[in-house]
Amino acid sequence: MNSGLLLSFLAVDLLLVCVPGADWAYVIAAALRGRRVPRAVAGLVCGYALHTVLATAGLAVLVAGSPRLLTALTVVGAGYLLWLGWGVLRRPAVPGAAREAADGGDDRLFLRGATISGLNPKGLLLYLSVLPQFLTLRGGHLPVPVQTAALGLLHMACCAAVYLTVGLLARVLLAARPVAARAVTRTSGAAMLGIGAFLLVERLATL
Repeated sequence: MNSGLLLSFLAVDLLLVCVPGADWAYVIAAALRGRRVPRAVAGLVCGYALHTVLATAGLAVLVAGSPRLLTALTVVGAGYLLWLGWGVLRRPAVPGAAREAADGGDDRLFLRGATISGLNPKGLLLYLSVLPQFLTLRGGHLPVPVQTAALGLLHMACCAAVYLTVGLLARVLLAARPVAARAVTRTSGAAMLGIGAFLLVERLATL
């Protein structure tokens, strides 16, 4: 693996991470509810750490090759997004809302983030379809698992940087705009519902 491949992967990965999706929606909702953005982002990154481990161990290929297992993961992940999105729509956040209790709330915030990214089959497909294109299979100085782990870690770093920026900007720009904050939160909840429904319908349509 050379620096050219790393830079190419970085450019493609940043483009993908910068496309709003369920991760963005979760970070924005957490920021506007007055919760700790770094903890929410850490949870999301932890979920992608699971994908990195699976890809490095070669287990991701087995999951992709098992329609039943992939369908089960998709249904669980989509259902979780639908549940979270509905909760956000029912209780849209505004700046200055009561913060969650320090420890228990932070733990739930982290676990929700890890569940959203960890159960997202789109993340698994990214590791299966995008990442392998940047591996040097022959003549490389590093074994393929090491290359896979390196690219996975780079993806996690991109996610951390982009999502922290999104969360902090959401908090700063909307801090004095409760009406706009409520609208953005509802949009985030609707996005979670839409993405969850899309994943569910898309997967079930292939059965």
